[in-house]
Amino acid sequence: MTDKKYRTPDGYTADISVFTILTEELKAFTPPIMSLKIMLIKRADLTIEGDANIEAGKWALPGGFVQPDEDAYQAAERELTEETGITGIHMKHFGVYDKPGRDPRGWIISNAHYAIVPEHHLLKRKASDDADQVELFSVDEALQFDLAFDHKQIIKAAVSVITREILQTTAAKNFLPKEFTYSELQAVLSTVTKDSAILNEQAFARKIKALPFIELVEGKTTQRTSKKGAKLYRFNNMEILKPIYTARYN
Repeated sequence: MTDKKYRTPDGYTADISVFTILTEELKAFTPPIMSLKIMLIKRADLTIEGDANIEAGKWALPGGFVQPDEDAYQAAERELTEETGITGIHMKHFGVYDKPGRDPRGWIISNAHYAIVPEHHLLKRKASDDADQVELFSVDEALQFDLAFDHKQIIKAAVSVITREILQTTAAKNFLPKEFTYSELQAVLSTVTKDSAILNEQAFARKIKALPFIELVEGKTTQRTSKKGAKLYRFNNMEILKPIYTARYN
């Protein structure tokens, strides 16, 4: 027999922040310009069952209710596929959102997940189910929208998480050629930081030579980012300690 003095939530959901890094402009012999993007859906007027949709017409994170036979991660995978057509990306859980009033339907607890993936994982995105549209936006643009529920708060937290991941791991390699120039690595890192140690071209050109987890590709250059030819680097298999780009190395 259930003890009625303990209140249970009115619903249990999963929300997913999916990020990618896009090259917005690439001219011959110049470094790339990259930007961080997030995938949002526009909530349809009607649910798949034909009922009026809560927060209809607003941009939101993909997500939905956890079913009795699944956990929150499984629900995140299913909802992402149902609403955007995206499959096969690795997500990570990063937070729980349970503040009363966050959802007009009642006390709804949401598990927040994130993924940061190369653009090719998102090329086949297509809105369906409760989603009317699915688009990529810059993070700054997304945060200007009147987003559904507390998704602005969730996105801000997710950006903090992926900033740490890009700056404190070798996740940047997912957005680079196997052999890359210092300015290509710099362009990836600049999507999440304004740290002068990274953004200053001369300082970063010197720093990359001292990073023990990156090695010079001997005897090779490229004109992708410089007409004179730029040196090429690659990540090695060194076990690294955080933080990796702003730390000093002797």
